[in-house]
Amino acid sequence: MKTLKNILAIALISVSIIACKSDKEPEVKTVETTTEINTNAAKKLDPNATYAKAEFGIEGMTCAMGCAKTIEKKIAKMDGVKSAKVDFEKELAMVEYDEAMVTPKTLEEAVAKAGDTYKVKDMHTVKDFSSEKHECSADCANKTEAEKAACKAKCANKTEAEKMACAEDCKKDCCAKKA
Repeated sequence: MKTLKNILAIALISVSIIACKSDKEPEVKTVETTTEINTNAAKKLDPNATYAKAEFGIEGMTCAMGCAKTIEKKIAKMDGVKSAKVDFEKELAMVEYDEAMVTPKTLEEAVAKAGDTYKVKDMHTVKDFSSEKHECSADCANKTEAEKAACKAKCANKTEAEKMACAEDCKKDCCAKKA
């Protein structure tokens, strides 16, 4: 019985060794892949298109790296958008876009899709982008000059790291992703 077990074990090992060595050359397969670059430089922009520049305020942002950058990327990825810049400190978005492909309404929808709390205000087309902060919001209209100055002073004393950080009690999507 013991001899039979040994013969079976040797036969099993021999079959497995022979079966593994039947392929002397490894099989080489060539697979074609396509690479797609998704950057603003790779976008096909029409050189004959009429480009407009729009500026608008964005309410509801709590941090520069989360909220402002999320909105900026969402707008920049839109077809027909040549450039997009969102300035957190000024609560201002500056977008250059192809008028045939993008409308102010679609820009507003893109901001809304970036997060429920973001609201577009005071959208208008301009010849050149301004560097002034829009002070047209309803909150600002009801504040006294002293309250406006206190708010500006509070922001001016923050370090760059504090400006980029999300508020501790922030429950917005852009800050929740970082936690």
